[in-house]
Amino acid sequence: MQWLNEPQQWQQQGTHLTVVTQSKTDFWRVTHYGFIRDNGHFYFDTLRGDFLIEVEVSGHYRDLYDQAGIMLRVDEKHWIKAGIEYVNGIQNLSAVVTHGHSDWSLTPFLQAPSALKLRVERRGNAVHLAYMCAENTYTPFRMAYLLGENLHVGLMCASPKGEGFAATFEGYRIQRH
Repeated sequence: MQWLNEPQQWQQQGTHLTVVTQSKTDFWRVTHYGFIRDNGHFYFDTLRGDFLIEVEVSGHYRDLYDQAGIMLRVDEKHWIKAGIEYVNGIQNLSAVVTHGHSDWSLTPFLQAPSALKLRVERRGNAVHLAYMCAENTYTPFRMAYLLGENLHVGLMCASPKGEGFAATFEGYRIQRH
């Protein structure tokens, strides 16, 4: 795996990765806010074809928009990120799909999870996003498309407004179809 915007502090032991995000980092393009940010931390492999990835994400979220999760990326104008995003003191299930401009969907968790298990599956150009709920089953929360033969696929975290936080990724695995 390799880094796009390698953080100053990170450590990996097996399938356990801990990152301390740097301040003023994000992935975002234009919509509503009018700016472009492409300086979030992204640790990735390059994959072709269909695949399924899973990881459990946790963090010490404290500042507006602190975020950690999974990212699929073709280039700086075409990508998807999904995971936890901290907004107004609440952990939210979040997804951003970007095709030139970013869109954003989020659903607040009524009770903040200590960790969130995510699953992202690519079939053709379709990307299925799901999270594990309390019943230990995956619940889909978004379907999007992402064109491209070779995708950068991996773990993402950022601190757009804050001074940084510790994010942990456990059990990251890739299954190719």
